Amino acid sequence: MRIGISTRYWGWIYIFCFSCFPALAQQNGDSLRSESSASDSAGSNHLITLDVVVADKGGHAITGLQQQDFTLLDNKEPQKIISFHGVEGTAAPDPPVEVILLVDEVNASFGSVGTERQELEKFLRQNGGELARPTSIVLFADSGTKVGTTPSREGKDLIADLNQNSSLRTIGRSQGVYGALDRLQMSLRTLGQLADYEATRPGRKLVVWISPGWPLLSGPNIEMDSKGQQQLFDSVVALSDGLRKARITLYSVDPLGMADAAGVRTSFYKEFLKGVTGANHVQAGNLALQVLAYQSGGEVLNSNNDMAGEIATCVMDANAFYVLTFNGEPGDGPNEYHALEVKIGKPGLAARTRTGYYAQPEHTNHAGGS
Repeated sequence: MRIGISTRYWGWIYIFCFSCFPALAQQNGDSLRSESSASDSAGSNHLITLDVVVADKGGHAITGLQQQDFTLLDNKEPQKIISFHGVEGTAAPDPPVEVILLVDEVNASFGSVGTERQELEKFLRQNGGELARPTSIVLFADSGTKVGTTPSREGKDLIADLNQNSSLRTIGRSQGVYGALDRLQMSLRTLGQLADYEATRPGRKLVVWISPGWPLLSGPNIEMDSKGQQQLFDSVVALSDGLRKARITLYSVDPLGMADAAGVRTSFYKEFLKGVTGANHVQAGNLALQVLAYQSGGEVLNSNNDMAGEIATCVMDANAFYVLTFNGEPGDGPNEYHALEVKIGKPGLAARTRTGYYAQPEHTNHAGGS
């Protein structure tokens, strides 16, 4: 039997995720005021910043490269690099790099949540509890999304934040398609809130989302009508723009480890990695956590029981990367997808960065961002 997800539900996802963000709750009770990312200069050539990690075939980060070693392609056309600099070591760059560790209690089982917390504490106790970068804890639960006090480099302070903000989970993973829709809606809304707030703050942010991921809701048994597809495509554009403007690199760390290593779920997301060019090509899988992580230039880590080590791998990206800026091209129409690629002019090296952006026509404002 085919399951038709009505336009009404996709409309709710779009409205709740991208129109009326409630603020993330802070311990001091102050609200974080949402600033619409649509205030950017929509529709004109605008400066785009790319954070680029370069590694050899063994996965080791490479430092010391120069601008002439980089070629930037926008829709396969070479683009002029406006500015370039490398970040190396643990010294704080200006603006700083921040790490955000998000514990997902909505999309994980009770046992997995326990594993998330244990492995996160293990990571925070490494190196005597001294962290290389200012780090925040975000707890995503059914009762709401909460952040710790202020970013800290003291592991013990973050462990205290983690232990003071425990929550019970009420949305079951077996509640069928509508329970899955609830989790999808909550997850995308939380990511949208985070991007909206971080866009008001300078610097690069590494968001390590510890979770098996939210439901993909894609496949032969899932149908949408044209209106639902358009709403979903608008959501894809809004999240892509929001993460880019906030300079968020997203990472997906799966707490299920080897227990789910042979599962289809650990690889099915790869069907949706290519950028979406229009509403008629969109599926809910294009908004999967793993897809958004890959497209932001982050990593998807699963099938490994050393979750603390995987978190450390993500955070290491802050110690060696390059910052490139270029002028984005205007689109021939609204929400025109542009694929990005960075090539390195030395053998055996590969670059990892954002895979694309949505361009707008000159002097055109629209709801999806610039």
